[in-house]
Amino acid sequence: MEQRINSVPEGHRKNAMGHLVPEELIAPIDMIRDDLVHDIIAKGRELRALISEFKARTMSEVANFIDVSAAEYGVRFGGAKGNVQLTSFDGQHMVKLSVGEHRHFDERIQTAKTLIDGCITRWSDGASAQIVALVDHAFRVNKQGHIDVNQVLSLRQLQIEDAEWQEAMDAIADAIQVTGTSTYLRLYERQGNGSYQMLSLDPAKL
Repeated sequence: MEQRINSVPEGHRKNAMGHLVPEELIAPIDMIRDDLVHDIIAKGRELRALISEFKARTMSEVANFIDVSAAEYGVRFGGAKGNVQLTSFDGQHMVKLSVGEHRHFDERIQTAKTLIDGCITRWSDGASAQIVALVDHAFRVNKQGHIDVNQVLSLRQLQIEDAEWQEAMDAIADAIQVTGTSTYLRLYERQGNGSYQMLSLDPAKL
């Protein structure tokens, strides 16, 4: 049985309210459930630590390999490595290391939205329902209360020759702030049809 994080006197267990309860007052099935849950969580913590160690070691090995490969051309890299894809000689396995940016909009995104709304109002019936729908969709707030950066940036792909619209697109670009990066490690195996399937390490997907 897992050793409890908080000190609990022998013969007692702490309930969800933080109260100490003598074990003789606890139903046997509740004690069995308690032991089971704590044991599963303890094993999960151990597994998470192993995966974390595997990721750190793998990223270091990939970085070292990049240095070895670059050295053949007399090139030396400094600092963190960027996106890279390594494939086995037989093409059966692939390792991808990718760096993703954490981006959000500052207050200027509201200026961009006002300019876009001004365009749609000025165009009146000339604005297609499709464009209106794209704008409404792009500026929707997600569950975290944020505007999706990629959705808004999709508006910049629209070829609209209008000075106010272009000003709004410039405001969107200026409003993007990069707050940090995350490195992602993904493993792939080639399937019989030639496509690659990610080797998931997420218990929910196994």
